[in-house]
Amino acid sequence: MKMAALIIVVALSVLAACSNVKTESRDTINNPLIEQRADPHVMLHSDGYYYMTATVPAYDVIELRRARTIAGLATADVDTIWTRHESGPMSHHIWAPEIHFIDEAWYIHFAAGMAEDIWHIRMYVLENKSANPYDDTWVEKGQVVTDWDSFSLDAHTFEHRGNRYLVWAQSEPPEPGTSLFIAEMDTPWSVISPQIKISQPEFEWERQGHNVNEGAAVLIRNDRIFMTYSASATDHNYSIGLLTADIYADLLDPESWEKSPLPVMKSSNETGQYGPGHNSFTTSADGKLDYIVYHARNYKEIDGEPLRNPDRHTRVQQVQWNEDGTPYFGIPVADGPLEE
Repeated sequence: MKMAALIIVVALSVLAACSNVKTESRDTINNPLIEQRADPHVMLHSDGYYYMTATVPAYDVIELRRARTIAGLATADVDTIWTRHESGPMSHHIWAPEIHFIDEAWYIHFAAGMAEDIWHIRMYVLENKSANPYDDTWVEKGQVVTDWDSFSLDAHTFEHRGNRYLVWAQSEPPEPGTSLFIAEMDTPWSVISPQIKISQPEFEWERQGHNVNEGAAVLIRNDRIFMTYSASATDHNYSIGLLTADIYADLLDPESWEKSPLPVMKSSNETGQYGPGHNSFTTSADGKLDYIVYHARNYKEIDGEPLRNPDRHTRVQQVQWNEDGTPYFGIPVADGPLEE
C-alpha cells in the first residue's frame, strides 16, 4: 500500500509540473497584444525567441523586445537600441523598423526623414554582427539607394530560391502616392537593377484619403508567394491587400503577380476594429500555425491627422487556409483573449 501511495504521489507531482510548462499553444494571446505600437514586425529566430520591432508614437527611436512566446512579447523588457539624429538624414519620422537575421548578422531596415525636411523619407539599414542582437553596437549602414531619389519607405526583405529580394513603397513622380517595387539585393543594405513596379493604387479601396500601396510582407506556402500590403490613408480606410505569385515565377516580372481586386482584411464594425494594416507574419513555436501580426485602432473617429494619433495597437490572429491553398485572414478579431 505504501508503494502504491508513493506512485500516486509521484504521478501527481509529474502532472503538476507538466501543467506549469508553458507552450505557445497554451499561452493566451490577448488583443491588443501591445498598445500604441504600429507597423509591428515579429520574427521567430532559431534561438527560440520571438523578436519584435515597431513604430513608436514619438517617431524618434527604434525599440527591440523578445520573448519565448508571442504572448510574452506583451510583458517583455523593451530596449532602445537606436535613437534618431539631431539633424540631417535619420533625424525625423522614424518609421516601420523590421528586424531580420541574414548571413549570420542582424539587420534592421527602417524609414526616416530629416528635421530640416520631415517628408524627405528614405530607407536606411542598421547592422549588428553579434549572435545576440542585444550585444555590441548597431552600426549604421546608410541609405538603401534606389534608381531614383524620391519618397520611399517600408523596406521588407525575403529570401527565395537562393536569391534575396527587397520590396518597398516609393513615390514615382508625377504620380501621387506610393507604389510597390521589388528588386534583388546584392547586400542586406543595397539593391541592384532592375527595380520593378509590381503594384500601384488602382482600385477605389486603395485610394481613400491617399493613393497608397505600402507595408509589404511575404508568406511563402503551398507553392505560392503571398504578399500582403496596405492601402489608403491610415484612418479607418486603411486595409490589407494581396498579391500572389507562383514559386517558380520570375518575381521581377510584373505579370507574375496576380492582384486580388478586394481587400483581404478591412475595418469591422462587428468587432470594433478599424484600419488594420502594415502586418508581418510569424508562426507558432512548432511552425504548424501561421499568425498575422498587424496594427489597428479600436475606435473609428479620429481627431486631427491620423498619423499623429498614437492609438494604432499591435494585434495578432491566426491565418486560416482555404481548400485551394490560399490564405484566409478574416476580419480583425475583437479585443480580448485570442481563441485558437
